[in-house]
Amino acid sequence: MKFDIEQFRAWDRKSVTLLGMSGIGKTRLADILRRHDWFHYSGDYRIGTRYLDESILDNIKGKAMQVPFLHELLRSDSIYISNNITVDNLAPVSTFLGKLGNPERDGLSLREFKRRQDLHRQAEIAAMRDVPEFICKAQGLYGYRHFINDAGGSLCELDDEHTLEVLAAYTLIVYIKASADDEEELIRRAVADPKPLYYREAFLDAQLAEYMRERGLEYVALIEPDDFVRWVFPRLFYARIPRYDAIAARYGYTVTREQIAAVRDERDFCALVESVLARPD
Repeated sequence: MKFDIEQFRAWDRKSVTLLGMSGIGKTRLADILRRHDWFHYSGDYRIGTRYLDESILDNIKGKAMQVPFLHELLRSDSIYISNNITVDNLAPVSTFLGKLGNPERDGLSLREFKRRQDLHRQAEIAAMRDVPEFICKAQGLYGYRHFINDAGGSLCELDDEHTLEVLAAYTLIVYIKASADDEEELIRRAVADPKPLYYREAFLDAQLAEYMRERGLEYVALIEPDDFVRWVFPRLFYARIPRYDAIAARYGYTVTREQIAAVRDERDFCALVESVLARPD
């Protein structure tokens, strides 16, 4: 949605989508607003608990069935496995995505990796298209006045215009842009602790080919999973920036990480949004 200041102030039941890199401060802001009558909708939580729940459990069960002791207990229904996904603990989603490479180091084959990547893409699209329904639920069922959509860092990778149009029709999109210092810190964290990531298939194919040439590898199974994630993350990071910028330019507004970090309550956040709306195009 596009607003002027008066329209935003008069918007009795506000709905906002936060867009930006993972680790930039979206969830922190959502947590602050949740204390001020805002419903916190986590896209990643919805993905894990609704759209990838069965796939995540099947993956865990497959690992457990390789252990003879657990194999027999599972076959006899003596035990069961369930997810314990929370907004603050999305490890099962990350673990399901996995990393590409050497199976002896828990790496996935390219075929399996791409299958999981596609499942995640479809799940993220579905979770974002659920936003209008959850705006109604948040207000009508749970009694929250306002709604904050804490979108995943890979939203800009979906290449699905309709999903963006849905979000723009029902929410005000706020892109939290990283500064140069933020970029360095986010990359440093990712390199220090490489985590599974979502990649557009065209990006993955191009980067994988370059990595294989650079490392002199003939087969994906020879890839050290963490090494590939460390190598590719800065390239993914900088490839996402123009995509975020384009979404914000067309559908929403841009704020900085420093501005978001200064927000302490709902009043601060609304004042920040109003200052952005007052800026000339």
